[in-house]
Amino acid sequence: MANVAIIGAQWGDEGKGKVVDWLASRADIVVRFQGGHNAGHTLVVGNQTYKLSLLPSGIVRGKLGIIGNGVVLDPDALLSEIEKVRAQGLDVGPHNLRIAENTPLILPLHPAIDKAREAARGESKIGTTGRGIGPAYEDKVARRAIRLCDLAEPETLSAKLDELLLHHNTLLKGLGAETFEKQDLLDRLLALAPKLLPFSEAVWERLDEARHSNKRVMFEGAQAVMLDVDHGTYPFVTSSNTVAGNAAAGAGIGPHQIGTVLGIAKAYTTRVGSGPFPTELFDDVGKRLGERGREFGTVTGRPRRCGWFDACLVRQAVKVGGVQGLALTKLDVLDGLTELKICTRYRIDGEVVKRLPAAAGAQAKAEPIYEVLEGWSQSTQGARSWAELPANAIKYVKRIEELVEAPVTLLSTSPERDDTILVSDPFAD
Repeated sequence: MANVAIIGAQWGDEGKGKVVDWLASRADIVVRFQGGHNAGHTLVVGNQTYKLSLLPSGIVRGKLGIIGNGVVLDPDALLSEIEKVRAQGLDVGPHNLRIAENTPLILPLHPAIDKAREAARGESKIGTTGRGIGPAYEDKVARRAIRLCDLAEPETLSAKLDELLLHHNTLLKGLGAETFEKQDLLDRLLALAPKLLPFSEAVWERLDEARHSNKRVMFEGAQAVMLDVDHGTYPFVTSSNTVAGNAAAGAGIGPHQIGTVLGIAKAYTTRVGSGPFPTELFDDVGKRLGERGREFGTVTGRPRRCGWFDACLVRQAVKVGGVQGLALTKLDVLDGLTELKICTRYRIDGEVVKRLPAAAGAQAKAEPIYEVLEGWSQSTQGARSWAELPANAIKYVKRIEELVEAPVTLLSTSPERDDTILVSDPFAD
């Protein structure tokens, strides 16, 4: 059985949507294993553009989609997304979408406390999407989360709401925010039960059956390694583990079933929200990257910060994320630049290092040390073979391979699904 896990190798928004869509055509099952509706994947298929936040990308290709227990699920967001893609002609229902019965739910109180805490932080805010992802994960590890399976047990649901509200209403009141009434939440959840429970199952059993049937499974990550709650630029991170190792825990499989790990990286670097960004550009080049790359968040619409490719960052993601091959996207955005820069090391308090340290103060002080490469004037947009690429574009890609210590196994040259150069097949046994 050949499985593939796909994760981001920078700060997210690397174009994973296109890559997972491109690979989903070869998979039987696509599994989301972490994150929530703060993640967004854009898929361009013919004249249709699908913007997905919770639905596994394989749904677009008629594959079985699974939302794993590592995800925190907002029921309203999911049902809204299903209706939206149905309006675009996609058939989505319990026959092709399954949700782990032990998946924690995001309730209305979670975004409320998320926004109240961000407001209280003032200028020190983390830059969350305000969708309640972090508070929902907090409830999970504090053992007070309401899970999908609880919707089938009204008595369990009622008892859990008592504990949940004792905690959250105390916090909301302290932050000067509006509190929640138990009966309102209970009625809301009981009304959602018949809409959500038909999707619920023990997905670990289905994935075990898939293993015995030699089916191909693709594990679809959200966000990226540098937003990992352990390995990212803490505290400016997401609330889950985004590395490939979490595909096992977040889906209910053994680690040996994860398969080949493909890391997605842009040919430059972007970041949404607050936090360190050593190669960020504030000049016309940065503005050009943002405009040509259409750098706006899929979910939030926020403009992304843009900068040169950071090889130190991606090398680090390769090591801790378990990346075996790199999918490089948006090479065409660099077309026409006379020179390109790649960050190969940092200078921190006079010391030269090739990794981004864990301490927040040191991260903020990191100054990039660049290697300059010659750009190209020809267009790479739509190229589907190495022979169609300018020589300097090939040199750029090869230098990235050397610096991050991982081969580029796939190269994307436009948002279109088939504008892809495949170097080696990640699904190969």
